[in-house]
Amino acid sequence: MSDAPVIDKDAAREAAIAAAKDHPFVKELIKIWRAQDSHGAWEGKADLDLLEPYIVDKEARRALPIIGDPDPDTIWRMELFFNAVCLSIEKATGVMISPMLKMSHEGFGRMVLIGGRLIVVNKQLRDVHRYGFDNLAKLAEEGDKFVKSGIEMIEKFPDVANY
Repeated sequence: MSDAPVIDKDAAREAAIAAAKDHPFVKELIKIWRAQDSHGAWEGKADLDLLEPYIVDKEARRALPIIGDPDPDTIWRMELFFNAVCLSIEKATGVMISPMLKMSHEGFGRMVLIGGRLIVVNKQLRDVHRYGFDNLAKLAEEGDKFVKSGIEMIEKFPDVANY
């Protein structure tokens, strides 16, 4: 008999979800989603259920075609993600951040977040029809990466951001 510890994968997964749910970026994204519900249709939905469309695991991503036009709902989810990035940067710096998206019908393009006259975040987009994250922790990590990058850019060029 082995003395190796038994790892409960479900318990580990639940712990990771709980930790990610309490992440500041995830909380901001949930607020953005709740703000979109002007008729109260999502009042009964749990916060994590609202974020479920962002989770596209490897099997689901593999099932999507390599080439395809992005679904309007996918584009909307991506815009909400970057809106949460904008608000998080704005809360941290006091600089109003505006998102700008330019994308072809095939799902290639660019998302730019602008503060004053400064490009705070510049994200090249491709395969938007496959947009998503492996899990909630990856979503939080990616959002946090954009937020930190934007804050660093504003701190580096404050005169341009506050012009």
